[in-house]
Order: sequence, then C-alpha cells, then structure tokens
Amino acid sequence: MEINKLNILFVISKSRINKAGLAPLFCRITYQEERKQFATGLFVNPSQWQNNKQKAHPPNEHNKFINSQLSLIKNEINQAFLFLQLQKSDFDTEKIYKQYKGETQNEDKTLMDVFNYHNNKMKSLVGIECSINSWERYHNTHNHIKDFLWSKFKRKDMKLKDMQFSFITDFEYFLKVEKKFKPTTTYRSVGRFRKIIRVAVAMDYLVKDPFLLYRTKEPKKEIVYLTMEELKSIENHKFASDRLQQVADMFIFCCYTGLAFQEMANLRREHITKKFGNNLWIEMYRQKTNRKFSVPLLSKAIAVLDKYLEQGNPLPVISNQRFNSYLKEIAEITGINKTLTHHIARKTFATTILLYNDIPIEIVSELLGHSKISMTQEHYAKIMDSKVNDYMIELSKKLK
Repeated sequence: MEINKLNILFVISKSRINKAGLAPLFCRITYQEERKQFATGLFVNPSQWQNNKQKAHPPNEHNKFINSQLSLIKNEINQAFLFLQLQKSDFDTEKIYKQYKGETQNEDKTLMDVFNYHNNKMKSLVGIECSINSWERYHNTHNHIKDFLWSKFKRKDMKLKDMQFSFITDFEYFLKVEKKFKPTTTYRSVGRFRKIIRVAVAMDYLVKDPFLLYRTKEPKKEIVYLTMEELKSIENHKFASDRLQQVADMFIFCCYTGLAFQEMANLRREHITKKFGNNLWIEMYRQKTNRKFSVPLLSKAIAVLDKYLEQGNPLPVISNQRFNSYLKEIAEITGINKTLTHHIARKTFATTILLYNDIPIEIVSELLGHSKISMTQEHYAKIMDSKVNDYMIELSKKLK
C-alpha cells in the first residue's frame, strides 16, 4: 500500500444486525497508515454484500439505492482529499473526514468563533454557575476585541492560527491609549481575553498559547473607604430631598452590613431571619459567587430597616447608576472629598466597621461572602498591616 495514497473501504458489521436482519455499513479511510472509520447510516442484507466488489447484489431497488449512496460518499471523500492536497498543508484522516463532513478545520477557527462559543455557553449558565454581570464583562471584552481588530487591521475577525504574541501587547496598548482604560480595567480585560485563548488551546483550535511569554502584574488599587467621622457626617445630616435621604439611608445600611449593590436591591423580608437569641440576621446568596452568606444586623442597620419596612420591601428600589449619581451629591453636601460609589459602603464595612474594631480576618471574609480568605487578605493587606503595627506599639509599651 502506498503511504500517501488514500484508500476508501466500505465494511459491514455483522455483530450489529438489527431486527430487520440488516447490518450497518461503515466507511473506513486509510491515509499515511492511519485509519478513520465512521458510520454511513446505511444498512444492507449481509448475504447480499459483496466485499470484493464493494457493492450490494443483486441489483434490486434497495441495493441500487445503497450502491448509489456509497458511490456518492466515495466521490465526496475524494473531493475532500483533493481539496486538502491543494492547501499544501499537513493533514490526517481526521481532517479528511471533517472536510468531507463540511466541518471547519481547527486551524481555520477564528477569534470570533471561540468568543461566541465561550460567551454563548456562559450565557446559558447564568443563574446556574455564573452571574449576568460576569457574562456582561466577557461580552464587553468581546466588543473590545472587535474594536481593536477594526482599528488595527480593518478586519472584523481573524484566524486563530495567525495570532502572535504582538497581538496581545498591541491589544493592551489599545485599551490603555484608545479606550483610555485605567490599569485595573486593562488588566482584567486582558485577563478575560487570556481565558478565551485558553479555551481555544484546550479545544485544539490553537497549537501554541500566544500568552505563553506574556507577563504582567495586577495593579495595586488603593482601597477607598469612609472613616468613622465621614460616615457619621452622612448619618447625622438631614437631607432636604427625600430621594437623597433614601440613598443616604441605603448607603449607611450597606456600610453596616457589607451588602453589594445587587444583594441590597434583591433584599426581601424572607432574607431577614432571627438567630442566636432572637438576633436579626440577613441570610441570602452572594450573586457574584452564588455562595450563601449570613450577616448579623447591627443597630444602625436595623434602624434603617425599621424606617422602610412598613412601605413593603426592606429598602427603596433604585438603579445602580442613579444611586451612584445621588451619592456624588451626598458627598458634596457633607464635605466628603471622595468619589462615593455604592462599593465604598462595602469597603467601609470591611475596614472601619470590622477590621478597625479588631474583628478577625476570617470572620471578615465570612461576612463579606468571599469564596476564599486569600481574596480578603489580598484586598485588605494594608489595613491588616496597619493593625499589626498598632498591636506592636501596644506590645512595645507593655514590654518596657
């Protein structure tokens, strides 16, 4: 047998005869001493199959159909083989089969193919394994890649096999200069793109990971939170606008509970329970991690709930965008020289309310609903260092 010659053989499986007494026909292609066998979907009477002539006999209506279909399959396989030869690239029996079936070859997969595969799969898992916010971040990264492709290459897509290391560094530069992203946003966008490429490598769409030599460090982002004095300035101020007062109350509530915006928006009466001697707790699932967490309600948080519970839901309803817009007004009115966002309330809970009051980091992690304590340690390392310094000063005084 010539190694570079394509051999096509049809064989029957007598061990798989169906109730009608017919055996399935398989096609076996051999190229460069490699075999690929697949079902043709055709069935033939075993006694009427002539293996040496590769056809069914005698020529009745059923056998004529079988023989014409086998001839068609053989012609289509030969066409696929000829097409791959004209491409002048290496191929094997698997690629011949995929070309015959009309499937896109792995090396022909594009960047948009793998993005669509990942994001569509992720969207179907929203509410099961991931949140809508997580999906939206990957959707946004997909759009950033589209913008970059058009800006850099005037193209809407590119083959994965053509991607080089420079694509990554140029994309990073594009995010910084053209999109004017902050270092943290750039880092996370490139990180999501990196995950997409890893999916491509795992599925054999890419032979080599272009991120292999890529090195970068996560930017250290300063934690912004309110001091107790700043928090008190909001608590003690009586706002003329009802809407400003509502937003201030909700912000204060989150400063004493650590709820993220979505948890605050989803808070219902059934999430408020009594535990450990009739003390009020919030029990719900963290949307970001789908992890259950419990938070005891401090008196300041209870006071806010008592104010609004009679109106239906525990807290008023407002969009995240409008909430943060009102917070900017609140900061200006109370003289707080910080860009207030809802997330600062969560940071304030972790720092000013918990860590500065000597609550152990393990408890802080649990109350924040973090999936790993390392996440808490990483975010609040400087705050912890400050507390260690305070403890050492006190220890030094005792040892004198």
